[in-house]
Amino acid sequence: MHFRLLCVIAVLLFMAQLVWTGADIKTYDRPSRFLFALPALLFVLAYPPKLSWLWSGLVVGSILTGSWALWQKLVLEEYRATGYTNTIQFGNISMLFGLLCLAGLGWAAVQPHARRWLAFLLVGALFGVLGSLLSGTRGGWIGLPFIFLVLYRAYGNLFSAKLRLCLVTIILALAIVVYAVPQTGIQSRVNEGITDVKMYISGQEKATSLGARFEMWQGALTLIAEKPLTGWGWDGYAIGMQALVDKGEVIQFAADNHAHNEYLDNFARRGILGFLTLLALYLIPLRLFARRLKSDNLELRALATAGAILPVAFMDFGLSQVFFGHNSGVMVYPFWLAVLWGTLRAYESEKIAPSA
Repeated sequence: MHFRLLCVIAVLLFMAQLVWTGADIKTYDRPSRFLFALPALLFVLAYPPKLSWLWSGLVVGSILTGSWALWQKLVLEEYRATGYTNTIQFGNISMLFGLLCLAGLGWAAVQPHARRWLAFLLVGALFGVLGSLLSGTRGGWIGLPFIFLVLYRAYGNLFSAKLRLCLVTIILALAIVVYAVPQTGIQSRVNEGITDVKMYISGQEKATSLGARFEMWQGALTLIAEKPLTGWGWDGYAIGMQALVDKGEVIQFAADNHAHNEYLDNFARRGILGFLTLLALYLIPLRLFARRLKSDNLELRALATAGAILPVAFMDFGLSQVFFGHNSGVMVYPFWLAVLWGTLRAYESEKIAPSA
């Protein structure tokens, strides 16, 4: 009920604001996806997938995504793996799928042929993370400590202190190796970021990847300060930002794009109510799933872990991208919430067998 009510309220508020500001009809498309996720939720509740299918699907998706990134990077010799969509969207969604594979380890541990399932999910996690690394999408890497915190809360009590230390050491060692190998492009992307910041601070160049973001964030903050309650509206945002460009306060790129920050973009366009609605879309699902992270049933705990990772990951992605401003982002989030929450609730209601 919480999930359904949240979707309805969030979409109705969003659309009411669009009507109030006279937004173009095409603007209603993306928020409507949250409403369309409700029939999917009802379907999953009535016909929940077998857990083996759900986790296998995530693994196969991660392997295919990571493989395509490898092909683009090593064979086609592209600078960054892009898939068939925006580079940032591709890299972050690939990372998400890999992390969801890690959430499934609890389920795998109690299955027949547990070692095979564990290996299968770890391979999926590896390819998903690899797709993100080869895309050079730095924003998705910032939130990894918080993702690992979710995993630790869910599974940390299953390992001895010595084993936990070994796992941390392995993760750090892998991170160092990935950074050190030039072919991954990680080192160059990190160095580019450092250079962008130095150039922006010195005033030498503002139209770099990070410099442009700083300009967009500065402009959005200025607009928020001017209209914190109502916001500027969907179309008014561009008008307000262009006025800042004309004053010489931000570069033209800032007026030609969204804020590249989900929080600032929503606040500037929709005011405090839009900002709080966005937070609710993250925090309410997180709370619902987090309640089950200590379940005695590892299959249930795995679903809860995946469900908690989803909003945490999107909160991270939103720091450097308006993820819900793209079709991929606004499809992945509500529909995976519907799948994970519907499957979890069906499982709790004993609608599926414990080892299905």
